Amino acid sequence: MREAVVFVHGLWMTGLEMTPLRRRMAAEGFQCHQFRYSSILAAPEWNAARLDRFLRSVDADVVHLVAHSLGGLVVAHLFERYPMQRPGRVVMLGTPINGSRTAACMARTPLTRWLLGRSIRRGLLGGAPRWKAGRELGMVAGNRGFGIGTLFCWRLDTPNDGTVALAETRSPEINAHLAVPYGHFGMLWSEAVAEAVAAFLRWGDFTARSP
Repeated sequence: MREAVVFVHGLWMTGLEMTPLRRRMAAEGFQCHQFRYSSILAAPEWNAARLDRFLRSVDADVVHLVAHSLGGLVVAHLFERYPMQRPGRVVMLGTPINGSRTAACMARTPLTRWLLGRSIRRGLLGGAPRWKAGRELGMVAGNRGFGIGTLFCWRLDTPNDGTVALAETRSPEINAHLAVPYGHFGMLWSEAVAEAVAAFLRWGDFTARSP
């Protein structure tokens, strides 16, 4: 069967930062596509509608999703509103599925709240749909690094990736959780993380390897 991977970027990003990961997935034999959206002008549930339309254009039998940070919340909204998708697994990278303390700290003052835009609507401040997609979900989360969380939120829980706390990425609905020694963006450039993502997409296990 033809397998494709659709990548969904995070807050303030364009997908360019996911290029190293996309190239490694392409080298693994996956057909790769980058979904781009406005992370601050549109709420995650609105972007989920755009993602649904984008997925319909992908010519493949199996369509996996790999989403970074806020992108994972867009994917959660996708399966709440448009559950009839083609088979495939989902990997989230540093997604604060329980809400982001960093975002909460930034939202307290008008000076920094505007930087978040509509990403906080059923998104970074909590309220995103619980995972009920009926498909395997894996989470990769960093446990070290420096990021905006250390700048805006002095009470960010540890361990964290500099932006998202490890606890914010945990949920009973997750089939496999992998903590890695990278920061919020550093994990996107890690060869080891790319290998783990490819393993999960193929076998539903971050530690699986080809026979």
